[in-house]
Amino acid sequence: MSSSAPFARSESPNEPPFKRLTRATGIDARMVGMIAALALLWLGFHVDTYIQTGEGQFLTPRNLRNLLVETSSIAVMATGMALIIVMRQIDLSVGAIVAFVSTVVGVAQVYVLPRYLGPDHPAIWILAVALALALGAAIGALHGTLVAYFGIPAFIVTLGAQLFWRGAAWWATSGATIGPLDSRFARIGGAPPSGSIGAVWSWAVGAVACLAIVASVYIGHRRRARGKFPRRPIWAEVALAALGCVIALGATAVVNAYPLSVTLAPRDAEANPAPTPAGEPFVSAGYAVPILIALAVGLIMIFLAKRTRFGRHVYAIGGNPEAAELAGVDTKRVTVAVFGLMGLLAGVSACIDSARLDSATSQIGALDELYVIAAAVIGGASLSGGVGTIVGALIGALLIQSLQFGAALLGFDSAVQQMVVGMVLVAAVGVDSHARRRAAKG
Repeated sequence: MSSSAPFARSESPNEPPFKRLTRATGIDARMVGMIAALALLWLGFHVDTYIQTGEGQFLTPRNLRNLLVETSSIAVMATGMALIIVMRQIDLSVGAIVAFVSTVVGVAQVYVLPRYLGPDHPAIWILAVALALALGAAIGALHGTLVAYFGIPAFIVTLGAQLFWRGAAWWATSGATIGPLDSRFARIGGAPPSGSIGAVWSWAVGAVACLAIVASVYIGHRRRARGKFPRRPIWAEVALAALGCVIALGATAVVNAYPLSVTLAPRDAEANPAPTPAGEPFVSAGYAVPILIALAVGLIMIFLAKRTRFGRHVYAIGGNPEAAELAGVDTKRVTVAVFGLMGLLAGVSACIDSARLDSATSQIGALDELYVIAAAVIGGASLSGGVGTIVGALIGALLIQSLQFGAALLGFDSAVQQMVVGMVLVAAVGVDSHARRRAAKG
């Protein structure tokens, strides 16, 4: 590998160090700012809880693992919302879709499928997940069809759909809570012990992630070299690969530091007899299934957005719909596909939420649409279209949930938590608008 060509063409001897660093590594400065804000937020909450209770409660394995589990559902939908916003559309119905899909899947698991397959049949959870994904995708595609082929604004379609599907969720259950759900399906929610994969498999996931990061950096450098495109300096490639490995392995160490209760996992305790200070054997929980689902969805969506024709068409439509259509892009078909994908991801989140609660209710997913939109916008998706990343949406979801978790640890009620999220959303849009005005002037 050669480092003769810089990753960015412009360079000035008077360039500030931070700008020189972001130029060399190709990292978006806004992304760096988001990560720094997230780190400061975590540190601030940890210090505040230490001052109040004499013990820092935020930066603990238990809290961080639970934070990731709680973030997973919002993060899954935020990846789809990022593409919706990039395409200059909006979807206000995702929370109601989660509620409706959850109730339908709950009714199917508790009342319908056992009647035909028998109680606790191993196929029940598979059919339930398939039903959730198919139903979510069909609802999303219906919304996209109304927007693309009937010319109804997405705001109106999804606002009406929010009311319709929330009411349908209540109608499907008559307001009752449906549960308990199939025991195998409940693993999707991450409940211990079966909802986690344990220490060994978690380290395997971390190692594979580290190898994938190194391979991605290496292959990307070689591909740019073959195409004679600008490349990062070698030190920047090494630094990015090392940083990615540190994050992957560090996250694995955190989730493995969270113990399962011995009463919940006696067999695992016998296999791992290392004692804790309390005299009980320590059994690592490892990655929870919802975290792995969110990571898998994020990787798939990153590939879809950056490496496929579909992703390029979405960004082209968001940048200039008329030009995209003149270039031969089937804008209507892409619109239906994006809304269908959003519905599919809402179906995934419905499975996570209902499995975590081990029940289904019409109140699941309340305010999710606001949190998902906030995550995408805070992550860099511009409401004017054409700009936004999947990674940014994932970090935005983590930031939103961190605010709620921290506020809860500090004793603030849910109303204050919502107020804080609302202020952060307005601030994020304000910063984006200010940056765009400066770019237009300069």
